[in-house]
Order: sequence, then C-alpha cells, then structure tokens
Amino acid sequence: MTDTVQDVIASGAALVVGLVLGWAVRSAVHRRGRARRQRFFGLPDGSECVLVTHRDSASAHWSIPRHDALALLGLASVVEGCGAHPEIAPHDTGLQGFGARTEFCVGDPTAHRRLAAHLANLLPGVRVHPGDEAGADRGTFTIGGTAYRMEPGAVEYVLLARLTGGEGGRPVFLAAGQRPVTHRAAVRHLVRNQARLARKYGPDGTFCLLLKVVNSQAYGPDVVELVADVSRTATSTAPPSRRAGKGD
Repeated sequence: MTDTVQDVIASGAALVVGLVLGWAVRSAVHRRGRARRQRFFGLPDGSECVLVTHRDSASAHWSIPRHDALALLGLASVVEGCGAHPEIAPHDTGLQGFGARTEFCVGDPTAHRRLAAHLANLLPGVRVHPGDEAGADRGTFTIGGTAYRMEPGAVEYVLLARLTGGEGGRPVFLAAGQRPVTHRAAVRHLVRNQARLARKYGPDGTFCLLLKVVNSQAYGPDVVELVADVSRTATSTAPPSRRAGKGD
C-alpha cells in the first residue's frame, strides 16, 4: 500500500469520525435545548395541555378572532415541538382547576371568564376596567396605582405571565390584552424569548410582564416594547397608592 493510498484512507476515516462527532454534538445540543423548553413550558413528552380562548363576539357562530387564532397556532407549534398534546377549550365551559396540566389562557379579560378568574386569583394587584355604558376605558389596566389606557391602533397593552399554583405544579401562561393583536404579540414575545426568560426567572420561575404594542395599525404585532416587570405589584394584595395613569 502506497503512502498516497494510506493518506486517502486516513483522511476518509478522519472525515467520517468528524461527521459522527459533529452529529453527536448537534444531537446532544438539540436534546438539551428541547429539555429546557419542555421544563419551562411544563410539557414533558406525552403530556397534555389546554389552550383556552373565547369566541369572536362579533360572530353569531363559534369562531376565534384572527389574531387569537394565529396566537394559538404559534402555541400549538411549541406544544408539538415539546412532544405534548394540546386541547383547545372555550373559556366558558367547565374546566378543572389549574396546575394539573399546563394551560395557555389567551384573550381579553373583560370577555374571557377563565382569564378574568386567573387574574383575580393569581394577579390580585391588577385591575381591568370593564368599561362604562359607552365602552369608554374598557380594558384599561390599573397596576400599582397607574392606569394603562389603550389608544386603538397606536398604543395597546398586554400582560404576559407565567404563574404556578394548584395541584401538580404545572404552569399557567396568560396573554391578557386589550385587543386580539396584543395577544398575538405577547405569544410571539413568549416563544421568541423563552430561553432568555428561563435564564432570568429560572426554568420553574414565575413572572408578569407588561408589554406595549406600538402602532399595530401599521406594524401589526411586530413592534413590542417591555414597559415593566410588574410581577411583585401584580401578585400583591396590598392596596396601591394612586398615581396619574398613562394617557391622563
């Protein structure tokens, strides 16, 4: 066997070994990343979760607002990627308590009964204005004495939260916004930033973020700003001091 043939064989063997090692490393990285996502979302292989939404009030039939439907599709992709099984449930049907399985609750808390119940029980420091007879101030958040009023199409707010409680310890994710476009924006923020959120709050941590959707009439759900981490205030039952609100 000549030196040239030996060199070719050695090079080929090194290439095969390198490819195998590269595949093994990528597989290990993928498995670790998937395991971290599963833990953050509370979705181990084969588990079940529920996606809770409300129907479009403008429709006489069961339908979901377009942005809410797209938000649910984004969540369904996450669930599938974790190897779990989703169920979609309307907000006004009898559901079990929380904690036994992961729950994603998406919608307008002034019209979404289960979301409103979660806010009252898990985020007692948040007040959501139901609106007067003319609908004025509907959906306004009051947190820590500050009111956050929407300017439709220009400035709109949404709460994004990961909370735990009840039996089982599975998380409840809330996307509670002032308009359907804000729900979609919150879900996109959650999916895109889950690794950073897990690092900051821990894979089993809780948080409540107030996000602002800017100029949705031009940009849809794409331009989102973090207004504040309101976790401490939102989970507090102490009466807040009154301050001038946004838009006052």
